[in-house]
Amino acid sequence: MSLMKRISLIFRSKANRALDNAEDPRETLDYSYQRQRELLAKVRRGVADVATSRKRVELQVAQLEQQSQKLHDQAQKALSMGREDLAREALTRKSGLTGQITDLRAQQAQLQGEEEKLTVASQRLQAKVESFRTRKETIKASYTAAEAQTRINEAFSGISEEMGDVGMAVQRAEDKTAQMQARAGAIDELISTGALDDASQLGQGDDIARELESMSSQSDVEAELAALKSGSTQAPEALEQGGSGSAAPIPGAESAEVVEEPRKQEGQP
Repeated sequence: MSLMKRISLIFRSKANRALDNAEDPRETLDYSYQRQRELLAKVRRGVADVATSRKRVELQVAQLEQQSQKLHDQAQKALSMGREDLAREALTRKSGLTGQITDLRAQQAQLQGEEEKLTVASQRLQAKVESFRTRKETIKASYTAAEAQTRINEAFSGISEEMGDVGMAVQRAEDKTAQMQARAGAIDELISTGALDDASQLGQGDDIARELESMSSQSDVEAELAALKSGSTQAPEALEQGGSGSAAPIPGAESAEVVEEPRKQEGQP
């Protein structure tokens, strides 16, 4: 097969498939019915034209018969008046009219037969068109019902293009929802185990730590202040005891006693 034949075959197959997809049987039936009605109208116009021609021939025959009868009367009158020559002329003309009348009657009979045939054909065609119209409406109703049933079944089964897109969108939404739920659960688990700090509690923890540090520093200040106060009260008492006659302690004596006391304790069992 040559290249051009293959291209032509592919083009025809593609065009045929495109036409099949674009064709609507209901529109095709309506168009066929319209064409049949147009054909029926043409047949009826043909019947009317034949009937008009037949009627015209009938009128011509009637006129010629009147002229023939008039010539016959004129011939009789001419013979009564002794004018045989005029009678002969009148009869000659009448003979010519008789030939025309015979031809017109033959045409009239022919037209009559054609009119009857066309009338019968028109009636048959009209019956066929009416039968086609009934069948067309039945086929259209069946096709519409089948199309609706197909769409309903596709919607239920989810194989239609629209429902497929909707199903994919729902599936993506469910996947994203599941992913977000898993992420939220993982974050909660990390926060509960302490692997991840809670951002909402960071500021509060810093405030508590600062408050605790402030309290500990204040307690240290109070303890040091109390120690200073106790030291300042013991100093006057020592001065009063020295003024009452007690000897002033010898520098280094307390340290000697402290040294001897451990030695004594070492000799004890």
